[in-house]
Amino acid sequence: MRTLILGIDSGTQSTKALLLDATRKRVVGTGSAPHNLLTGLPPGAKEQRPESWRAATTKAIKAAMKAARAQAGEVQAIGVSGQQHGFVPLDAQGQVIRPAKLWCDTSTAEECDAITSALGGPEATIAALGNAVLPGFTASKILWLKRHEPRHFARLSTILLPHDYLNFWLTGRAVMEYGDASGTALLDVRTRRWCAKALEAIDADLASKLPPLQRSDEAAGTLQASTAKALGLNPGVLVSAGGGDNMMGAIGTGNTRPGVITASFGTSGTIYACAQDPVVDPRGEIAAFCDSTNRWLPLLCTMNVTVATEMVRNDFGMTHEAFEKTAAGAPAGSDGLLLLPYLEGERTPNVPSGTGVFFGVAPRTFSAPHFARAAIEGVTLGMNYGLRRLAELGVKPAQIRATGGGANSKLWRQIMADVFDAEVVTLKVGEGAAYGAALQAFWCWRLQQGEKVSIAEITDAFVALDRKGTAQPNKARVARYREMQALQDELSLSLRGAFDKHRALVTI
Repeated sequence: MRTLILGIDSGTQSTKALLLDATRKRVVGTGSAPHNLLTGLPPGAKEQRPESWRAATTKAIKAAMKAARAQAGEVQAIGVSGQQHGFVPLDAQGQVIRPAKLWCDTSTAEECDAITSALGGPEATIAALGNAVLPGFTASKILWLKRHEPRHFARLSTILLPHDYLNFWLTGRAVMEYGDASGTALLDVRTRRWCAKALEAIDADLASKLPPLQRSDEAAGTLQASTAKALGLNPGVLVSAGGGDNMMGAIGTGNTRPGVITASFGTSGTIYACAQDPVVDPRGEIAAFCDSTNRWLPLLCTMNVTVATEMVRNDFGMTHEAFEKTAAGAPAGSDGLLLLPYLEGERTPNVPSGTGVFFGVAPRTFSAPHFARAAIEGVTLGMNYGLRRLAELGVKPAQIRATGGGANSKLWRQIMADVFDAEVVTLKVGEGAAYGAALQAFWCWRLQQGEKVSIAEITDAFVALDRKGTAQPNKARVARYREMQALQDELSLSLRGAFDKHRALVTI
């Protein structure tokens, strides 16, 4: 009988599942199912029904099991990765009170300001938490509920993040591990304890609504009978702590020791590294997260990556292959056409009222190749803004491991290498978050068996680079993109006031 480990990644657009054969060190089955954002919401609001995650997870697991021709008794452990920062409010009976506000919801800027003010301002906030309070994080969403939906807030009994909610469904236990908890803006990341001042800034009774914290190498519980029946699995299967998608992506890309940097090019974009000690940015631009291996994960996040390229691709009615071929028809720098990709606000830099701007539109750049390439370049330059800040804090890349949809494009990988001025490599298993969830679950399962094994030992054995996807920087293009970077930075700063006026205009 095989030893199979199930990894789940519940993202913004879909849920993916994979089955890892731990003995053969290979993925033997995958499955996926979509889930959608709610429509008709006010500008900046992004919400989903947590029940849709459960339905998609069920479909994805059953598809993976079918693809692997797996028997229920072969599955030994389950690990869950989930989109970070989402706010899942439960009542005293464990029922969802309202749809979850997601990481990409930018409607809580006023609540961020209120919490920051209560903590004594930006510097005092970073001193207390290690992080700034940004609209993407969970804290402001809780205060938003209290201010805007007091009847719902009165029913609030338990606060969970998306992956915690799936763990709760799987095990019947409400717990939260350090990595995902550090993205709430409620945790002091240095001590891994809830920050009393931050909790009090939202509500005097908030501490009673937060689940117990636990280490990342501990189990969240075991699969309860009711959920096991729905999934076609056996009850009692170990469910690991799991974590946020970035924390699981770090594990899935072998980013489990200092020196490796992962860049994830999905709906959003993230760049992060493993650190033995907290890396706190006094400007608050780099998130000082904990990771899901009991260490730290300095991270930058941009909200607009494939969401921007997909918008352009869909508007031109192109397949992914046609889009890449078209973009290759324009030169590096797109003849000066530059995208400022803040489609519905941005997190790094913190521009919640931002919009998308194509700058440099002229007769010679008004073509499909220029707009396609400018979209790819613009979001990559946006990520490089944060990568340069990481370098200033002492986290410098020698090699970048690319994952996510954007990493599948040969052209985009070369643009990454030229913009980042670093070697870019890909992984043989591209689903970093789901794979990382499986590897963390395997680690937890082996520890439960009494073995003494580190997560780095596991990732060294299971994570392999795909050298065919390697891209090296070109000096001439590196210089060109430095010029474009300077222009994007200047545009971003000069338009901040205009963004605020525009937001006021469209919300009247």
